[in-house]
Amino acid sequence: MPQISTDIPARLDRLPWARWHWMVLVGLGTVWILDGLEVTIVGVIGPRITDSGSGLGLTDSEVGIAAGVYVAGACLGALFFGHLTDRFGRKKLFIATLALYLAATVATAFSHDAWYFFLCRFFTGSGIGGEYAAINSAIDELIPARVRGTVDLVVNGSFWLGTALGALVAIPALNTALFPADLGWRLLFGLGAVLGVGILLVRRLVPESPRWLFIHGRDREAEDIVSGIERLVREESGRDLGPARGSITIKQREHTPLTEVAATLLRRYPKRTTVGLALFVGQAFLYNSIFFTYALVLSTFFKVPDSGTAWYLIPIAVGNFLGPVLLGRFFDTVGRRVMIGGTYVLAGLLLIGTALLFDAHVLSPVTLTACWMAVFFFASAGASSAYLTVSEIFPMETRALAIALFYAVGTGLGGIIGPVLFGRLVESQNVGNVVLGYVVGAVLMIAAGLVEWFMGVEAARRSLEDIAQPLSAQEPQPA
Repeated sequence: MPQISTDIPARLDRLPWARWHWMVLVGLGTVWILDGLEVTIVGVIGPRITDSGSGLGLTDSEVGIAAGVYVAGACLGALFFGHLTDRFGRKKLFIATLALYLAATVATAFSHDAWYFFLCRFFTGSGIGGEYAAINSAIDELIPARVRGTVDLVVNGSFWLGTALGALVAIPALNTALFPADLGWRLLFGLGAVLGVGILLVRRLVPESPRWLFIHGRDREAEDIVSGIERLVREESGRDLGPARGSITIKQREHTPLTEVAATLLRRYPKRTTVGLALFVGQAFLYNSIFFTYALVLSTFFKVPDSGTAWYLIPIAVGNFLGPVLLGRFFDTVGRRVMIGGTYVLAGLLLIGTALLFDAHVLSPVTLTACWMAVFFFASAGASSAYLTVSEIFPMETRALAIALFYAVGTGLGGIIGPVLFGRLVESQNVGNVVLGYVVGAVLMIAAGLVEWFMGVEAARRSLEDIAQPLSAQEPQPA
């Protein structure tokens, strides 16, 4: 295919923030609200679906298994759809993956057997996992470099809006005075489908990534999209945008072989690969372990009624959302290494303190929730930055699959093992066992923060092509 020079990345990065960018965020970024909703629903209905009157009657261990199955589906879906995203484009896949999510989450509401529930959770996770690869890559390729960190953290942090929404809606839905025990939890899955349809309608307006288009031989289409965006921004701002500084020369290609992707991650950028894995394993173990089983902890150790566990998730969700929102701008000003490393280490240290207090039997449901708010204020900002990191530090041709690979491997190790392990730890009804699980999560977070501190790439306010030149660039830059 031909060689071309283009200034499209520089033109996108110079754009002032406009209504068009908000449309992108609403259409793409709101997927994390759906994921937060899904995770919370399964967490808060855990005690309910273990009741014989629920129409499902799972054991505590099976609730943990269901969480693990969801994460396994997300991992495999991320890998499968991530490869397709790099090959066939961002837009086709972020439409297809949302459609899969919608179908699977509706089907979950009709579960009557454990195997059917597990199957539906697997495909729901597959759709969400595929979303991660398509959405993160698309957002980073459309958002100006100077605010990429802030925007990414807020977008990923919106997961917790879904968590708060799920917890709020769960309160009346799980109240047996309002809905029968075998109906309320089913209605919660329908809520996710309603939100998904609304997001799908907005998402149709989001264009394909111009960066993906010009590399794959569709430079005319990329030019039309960017010119249209510039026209909209000029009309809104009423001023000239000024010239774009910088261009890149690439040799267009139809697709990137998987062997080249593997070589890029393992041979060309081994340090970056280590950083990505550390960040994903740490945050996945911590989050999936605690949130998939938190309702069980409250009901088992503090005798909180099934219908009351959702109240304790709401303040935790608020703390998780405020972390990325309030700290996000510092990832673009102070820098990535300091902020990512610092938030991971602080979260780990606070988690150790929480584990010691829990072991000493001095916590109540309220004070335990307050501890989690402090832990996750920092952990949420760090976890959100993991997606930002792997999206930034690898070349354009591998971006979606790299996100998928790190999510799958990191979440597979931390997100499948964690919920299943914690389900069994809680089922043992032994405080010491649960404390041990918390300490393991803390150590993984601290270790990931130290890896970022010593090996991370400083990507704040830099163009994606400057951080990692495309593989098709004529003068690749090793790092």
